[in-house]
Amino acid sequence: MKGVLLVNLGSPESPTPKDVKPYLDEFLMDKYVIDVPFLLRALLVRGIILQTRPKKSAEAYARIWTNEGSPLIVISKRMHKKVQSLVNIPVALAMRYGTITIMKGLQELHDKGVNEVMLFPLYPQHAMASTTTIVVLAEELRAKHFPEMKFKNVPGFYNKQDYIQALANSIKKNLDTFEYDHLLFSYHGIPKRHIRKTDITKSHCKIDGSCCNTPSPAHEFCYRHQCYETTRQVVKLLGIPEGKYSQTFQSRLAGDKWLTPYTDVEVNKMPEKGIKKLAVVTPAFVSDCLETLEEIAMEANHEFKVHGGEEFMAIPCMNDGDEWCGVVANWITDWSK
Repeated sequence: MKGVLLVNLGSPESPTPKDVKPYLDEFLMDKYVIDVPFLLRALLVRGIILQTRPKKSAEAYARIWTNEGSPLIVISKRMHKKVQSLVNIPVALAMRYGTITIMKGLQELHDKGVNEVMLFPLYPQHAMASTTTIVVLAEELRAKHFPEMKFKNVPGFYNKQDYIQALANSIKKNLDTFEYDHLLFSYHGIPKRHIRKTDITKSHCKIDGSCCNTPSPAHEFCYRHQCYETTRQVVKLLGIPEGKYSQTFQSRLAGDKWLTPYTDVEVNKMPEKGIKKLAVVTPAFVSDCLETLEEIAMEANHEFKVHGGEEFMAIPCMNDGDEWCGVVANWITDWSK
């Protein structure tokens, strides 16, 4: 019997330092997120970051928290419910971090008699810190607890035409009500070394401005290439002219060389370049979360206006939109036939 496990990032149980701290500990101690030896990672995370970060992060979560709870969890549950209503096989929902665990999701499917699982990380672009960590943990749990199960891993879907169409339609719907000077595609950043580590050719990814545009087997796992390709396909579909859009990377941690250009730096420069009305879309996420609602819709919005900007639109993620849920359901149906 076939079934599906949708997996998103996760969230603390509440916007309090008490609940944010164990969530951050699980997240940042993941060797695919901070990819340094365990002792150094423990020193960085538990000796330095967790001494101050939980309070600051809790304040950020509190700004976006709803009466129903964490936006990411609420939206993911709505999406899950809608997708389940459109398909004829069991669909479970899990998070990589937090209490809605992958173990619980696999157990739920197992209890329904599922022995063939479509493992579906809800990330359009492949990255160590998102897709890989989900696949590796799920495989460890499968081997230990559900050896009879088989997995079909869903790869990054950044260039699937129905995804691109749904994303473009979602963006267009918002831009139709906003006369923008510039559209910014802001993707979650990752350290540059992650790009090199996932280069299966061990030689292609030089992050020099040309490698992402030069065909290579490395692109199958190259986050940077996949981000630029998502942007390229969307602007082509929407007919947005060169010069009216750009791409940046957000959410970096200090101390590493991360993908550039940086969202906050570029947003702050835009008003002096004559960009007074800015729209920002965040296509590394399918569900709105801390990085889209607080970092972009609140912080970037505020900074843009402080630096002379006039109007700012944070375009929502596709969330539980009918077209996006229909795309996911179609992929599931095609697989389950």
